[in-house]
Amino acid sequence: MRARILSLTALLVFITLTSCDTLNQVTNAASATSAQKTPTTFEIGNGLKQALEIGTGKSSDKLSAVDGFLKNAEVKILFPPEAQKAERTLRDIGLGSLCDNVITSLNHAAEDAAVKAKPIFIGAIKQMTLQDVTNILLGSQDAATQYFKRTTTIQLASQFRPVIQTSLNKVGATKYYTDAAQAYNKVPFVSKINPDITDYVTQKAIDGLFVEIAKEELNIRQNLGARTTPLLQKVFSFADKQMKK
Repeated sequence: MRARILSLTALLVFITLTSCDTLNQVTNAASATSAQKTPTTFEIGNGLKQALEIGTGKSSDKLSAVDGFLKNAEVKILFPPEAQKAERTLRDIGLGSLCDNVITSLNHAAEDAAVKAKPIFIGAIKQMTLQDVTNILLGSQDAATQYFKRTTTIQLASQFRPVIQTSLNKVGATKYYTDAAQAYNKVPFVSKINPDITDYVTQKAIDGLFVEIAKEELNIRQNLGARTTPLLQKVFSFADKQMKK
């Protein structure tokens, strides 16, 4: 009987000790999991930069594709505002095909220039400071887009303009637009329009690029499925929690 009591006592002690060990293991595992969900500063920097490279790369590729501007209603380049009255007049007098040629050529020139954007954005990403990273990750829904506008617009314009000028000349856009402007300027009693179109297309190409970047940024902030790597998931999950505090 005594031996039986001793056996039961030993069993209880074993179970108790085993339970404590198991509890400690669970606690330690939970702590480790919690730590894993909090990204390091290094991970935050790399995660955000990875997201921005993906987003800007997609935007550049999309707009530099054939008809990337022309068939995208949000960024399609039309006649300049001051020339839209001229466009209506030209269409009214049977020169609609000339106007269509102008619009097609302007958009194809912007598509040619968009190829130049990707390395410019990568350069801006590499130059980000820790403060830039923090401000973007925990900032407004378009914080990254605004960062790129501040840091890349001048360089984009410098790189885009000669490409657009060459493209406009190559596809005849300069001639088409000049012909359209000159045809309109011959109409009696109208305000003359400037036949130089390059600066306008350059600015519209840059504007269109930032429209696409803003969409990509919003997508990765709001759509869990857009966070395609473990690092992106970790960093942006952390950002989601911080924004809710």
